[in-house]
This record gives sequence, C-alpha cells and structure tokens, in this order.
Amino acid sequence: MASKLLLTRLRTITRPSNPFKNLNFEVQTLTQIRQYSDPIDPAAAPSPAVANFKRASKSSLNETELKKFSAIAETWWDAEGPFKPLHVMNPTRLAFIRSTLCRHFGKNQNWAQPFEGLTFVDVGCGGGIISEPLARMGASVIGIDAVEKNIKIAQLHADLDPITSFIEYRCTTAEKLVEEQRQFDAVIALEVIEHVANPSEFCKSLSELTSSRGATIISTINRSVRAYASAILMAEHVLQWLPRGTHEWSSFLTPEELVVILQRASISVDEMAGFVYNPLTGQWSISDDISVNFIAFGTKMANE
Repeated sequence: MASKLLLTRLRTITRPSNPFKNLNFEVQTLTQIRQYSDPIDPAAAPSPAVANFKRASKSSLNETELKKFSAIAETWWDAEGPFKPLHVMNPTRLAFIRSTLCRHFGKNQNWAQPFEGLTFVDVGCGGGIISEPLARMGASVIGIDAVEKNIKIAQLHADLDPITSFIEYRCTTAEKLVEEQRQFDAVIALEVIEHVANPSEFCKSLSELTSSRGATIISTINRSVRAYASAILMAEHVLQWLPRGTHEWSSFLTPEELVVILQRASISVDEMAGFVYNPLTGQWSISDDISVNFIAFGTKMANE
C-alpha cells in the first residue's frame, strides 16, 4: 500500500505550467510530500538531489563514480563477483519491466518475444545484464554506458549469442543521444541515477529520449535509514557483496523526490514498487515496501 499511497498523494499536487521557472515550488512540494517518510524543515536547504534543479549542467556524469565502475568492469558477468546483488535481483527487475511494458504497449506477456517491434535504450547498461534479456524478449536494444570498459565487456558477451549479438552498444551518454535527436519506445535506467552528478538533468535527458507514447523505467535506492543499514553497512561492510564506497547515502533519492524530479521532466510516474530481499531464500521479490530498493514506471506527459 505504501507505494500506492505515495502516488495518490503526489497526484493531488498541482504542477505549474512552467515548473522550471518556479523554484519555490520545489521546497513547497517537498514540504507536503516528505511527511510520508520524515519531517522536513521548510526553512532548511533542500537535499543535494533537489538542489540540482537549481543548477544548469550539460552533463550528469560523475567522474568519481565512473572510475569506481571502470575498476571492476571485468567482473560484470561473474555471478559471484561485485555485481552479484544485481544478478540475483535481475529476475525481479525483469518481471516488473515485462509486466508494466506489456500492459503499456498492449503486448501479451505470455509471448516469448513480447517486445518485438519496440525500441529500447538501456542507459548505464554496464556489462549488458539487462540489455541481453530485453533483446531475447524481442526488443531492438541500444545499450549505452560512459565507461568504455563496460561497453567492451558487454559487446564481447553479447557476441556469444546470435540473438544478443544484434544489440548496439555505444560508449556514450544520454545527453549525447539527445543531441542526436534519438527517441525510443522505452528508456530504462536501473541502479544508475544514484551515481550521476545531477539527477534532474539526467531525468530531463531520459524524458527527451522517450517517444511521445513511450515509457521510462528507473530503479534506485531510497535515502532511508533502512537503506543505509542494508545497502551500505550490510552489503558493503558486513557481507562484502560490494566494494566499500560503491554507494554514497547522500546521493540516494527518496521515492517522493524521484517522482517530483520526473514530473518536472514531463514524466508522470504511474506505478511504483519495491524490491525486498529474503536472506533465507537468497531471492528478491516485488513488494509494496519501497523503503530500500524501489522501481518506478512512468509515461511521457502530453505537451500542454
């Protein structure tokens, strides 16, 4: 119920006709919606993620984050390596993607290749662990990543299978694809936004890459106490699933903040769900609990 209550509450907020000119709207909006998770002082400075609305930037790249992932690029397809959490989470992420996109595009989920005829871009594709299954489901996929090592690993692995060998991998950014005036039926960015320098600029690029009847899917980690305990303390320090320093808690976004950022980028969040890990089974499942890992499905708003 948590995710549904959040979206219901946010839909009652009136979006200004030109929200990028009304900067006070940001603080006013968050004052209302942050009550969902924790109190906020209207006089206090907005969070770093929200403050990015007030900064102009041509790129959302974070050089420090790029160096982190470049150092472990060769391990993308090692299911027991640093990316093990993503490999384990992948079936659950794909279940959400398949379900929401099939409904949106009127496709039959029972088909082997329900996404045939659709164009997808996997932003921040890493080694291609999402791009490949999307291609097997029939989509025409472009995978982009700013780390050249990631692209080389992704292409080498994709070439092992005739189906995935048709994936187009490029070492580039969402912003550069926007400059090329590219658009796609679905724009997907999983576990990426917490690593960019400017979330608002990043989401604006994702929106511009989304076709008029297209969809955008973003997954990330909530900036909550539970997320700090599980995604940083447990995953990085205790269980050592990830290298220390993989995540910065201050770079996480709350679900409320992500919805506002996407709304300002002309993306309406229509569905949100959480991913919950069961330590007894070692598996993830889709849940209404969005306190740690969550995923959002949005559609392009009609031009007013």
